[in-house]
Amino acid sequence: MQLIKKLLFIFIASPSVISVHAQFIDTTVRQNLLPNAPVRAEKWNETTEKRTGAYRSFIAPGILVVYGIASLKSNQLQSFNNTVKEEIWQEHTHKRTCIDDYLRFAPAVAVYGLNAMGIKGRNSFRDRSMIYLLSNAVVTGAVFGIKSFSNELRPDGSDYYSFPSGHTAAAFASAEFMRMEYKDVSPWYGVAGYVAAGATGALRMYNNRHWMSDVLAGAGIGIASTKLAYLIYPAIKKKLFKDKPMNTMIMPYYQNKSAGLAMVYHFH
Repeated sequence: MQLIKKLLFIFIASPSVISVHAQFIDTTVRQNLLPNAPVRAEKWNETTEKRTGAYRSFIAPGILVVYGIASLKSNQLQSFNNTVKEEIWQEHTHKRTCIDDYLRFAPAVAVYGLNAMGIKGRNSFRDRSMIYLLSNAVVTGAVFGIKSFSNELRPDGSDYYSFPSGHTAAAFASAEFMRMEYKDVSPWYGVAGYVAAGATGALRMYNNRHWMSDVLAGAGIGIASTKLAYLIYPAIKKKLFKDKPMNTMIMPYYQNKSAGLAMVYHFH
């Protein structure tokens, strides 16, 4: 049981540590630019650093996804999945909880709540809403696309749509969204978002709905989806908008095999 507790702690805490460390490195690089360097060279270096940093930021989520995919065919990783299940579910029988159904959206809701309280983030209402919409579109397409052919039986035996974890993907997409919006205000906002996402992933295993590899892959997909949304949105923004304000955002959602639309309205 001690091993499982350590694994769950690492799972919840490590993305937060990585995000804070990455932000520290980025700040250090900017501060170490030569003060007497030509303006053109400084701009080129800064642009190159940002581009290189953006590509490197996909390494960690990519590793998580690769681990999950490898577990579909690896007997050793599947055996480890079973060990985690036995420790969490079979040896410590408990009732399921529905907290994870709501916790996955908590970081994104917090972003809008903080802005409403006057703690401004990185983007305007329109831009952050479009980015979050784009992130969720990528998450939904990736998760349900992979689920359709992965054919992985859930730990509780209810169906063959276990891999990857959609709840976890949505949670980590939401956490990365919060980190990106508030990383220039304080890294602790990102830490809080990732703790909520990590708890969501842990609860999916606690509820015997997903294997550990499902959760890790879902986390990678969620993080990568939001990072991709922030990368490609500036190009989309140029095509769609000409600095026109937008007060209403309609977002699709999918939950418990039912789809619908959610509306967010920004009051001035």
